[in-house]
Amino acid sequence: MLIKRPSDIAPSEITSKSLFESRREWMKMASGLLVAGSGLISMEAEAGFQKLMKSPLSTTGKDDPINTLAEITSYNNYYEFGTGKDDPAQNAKGFKARPWTLTVSGEVGKPQTYDIDALIKRIPLEERIYRLRCVEGWSMVIPWVGFPLATLLKEVAPNSNAKFVAFESIKRPKEMIGQQEEVLAWPYVEGLRLDEAMHPLTILAVGLYGDILPNQNGAPVRLVVPWKYGFKSIKAVQNIRLVQQMPPTSWNRANSREYGFYSNVNPAVDHPRWSQKTERRIGEFSRRPTLPFNGYANQVAHLYQGMDLKKYY
Repeated sequence: MLIKRPSDIAPSEITSKSLFESRREWMKMASGLLVAGSGLISMEAEAGFQKLMKSPLSTTGKDDPINTLAEITSYNNYYEFGTGKDDPAQNAKGFKARPWTLTVSGEVGKPQTYDIDALIKRIPLEERIYRLRCVEGWSMVIPWVGFPLATLLKEVAPNSNAKFVAFESIKRPKEMIGQQEEVLAWPYVEGLRLDEAMHPLTILAVGLYGDILPNQNGAPVRLVVPWKYGFKSIKAVQNIRLVQQMPPTSWNRANSREYGFYSNVNPAVDHPRWSQKTERRIGEFSRRPTLPFNGYANQVAHLYQGMDLKKYY
């Protein structure tokens, strides 16, 4: 994933008719923030959103346009709602993403339980807009709205025993019909090393295209780790624990031969059943070369200095 903030998004591309009603409710929730000049939705977002979407973390310039809202919300990997790419958009409509609490606990001095909407309301303006490229063999460029995970972790004061961060999604098989099948062990779990979690490119996303996060994209809050394959970016996060030992992760637990803990984008390491040297950008016909660390080598390669990235895949 490549994080940038585009400055040339046309207003007509920002909000689809299908999300207009959710925008109306979103604006009600954020109305107090408009006066305060902080929070997820702002007057600039309503006017066009483009002025806010600039980032000092940009690495590819303006030659990497964002995907359309229709593409982003209709082509998803989210096995809790089915294994087909169009299943989540169809099957996630009845998922109740609110009310929602996010608990952060474990090896910390100040464990917290956050109401997600109260948390969103205090996101600093300068931390809110990200443009990322997501890679899972196919790729998209998505204008997420969120904030660095480090912001939350610093609040809970990790102690000296905290070495890893474990994430757990929610288990609701009546609403998440994919959980009625034993495709994976539910709930979905993921993990990062603490230094990976504290990196400024690791974010908690709570929206996209200036709107509340759609259910099929991981509402109400999801992890986004831009230099790793997309399955690391756990959706509908409910619990975060700081722990001393490397935590289990869903795909590694299901098939450790094919899915390692780190899951860094590394075109030099083939998946046992296919090459990872190229990717297909949704909306494009031809494939393009996959970049090491998804183009973020300058920012994150130092985290793995001295590691054999073929062994620790």
